[in-house]
Amino acid sequence: MAPLDDGAPTGIHCRLDELLEERGMTLTRLSEMVGVSVVNLSILKNDRARAIRFSTLSAVCRALDCEVGDLLIFGPE
Repeated sequence: MAPLDDGAPTGIHCRLDELLEERGMTLTRLSEMVGVSVVNLSILKNDRARAIRFSTLSAVCRALDCEVGDLLIFGPE
């Protein structure tokens, strides 16, 4: 198996912007609710994150009342 290329696209898309819009919530409000900086949430929202802690993922899903599969989807680039 070839080694992973950390710079390669993963095919995973974060739907944070769509979920926030559906709930009428701002990134700033989500940041306050989950205790993660706006900058870090923005990186996640814009599909530039290379990793996410399970604790962050869990907190975001609780705050948005969604499942992990609602937030992160796998599909063609």
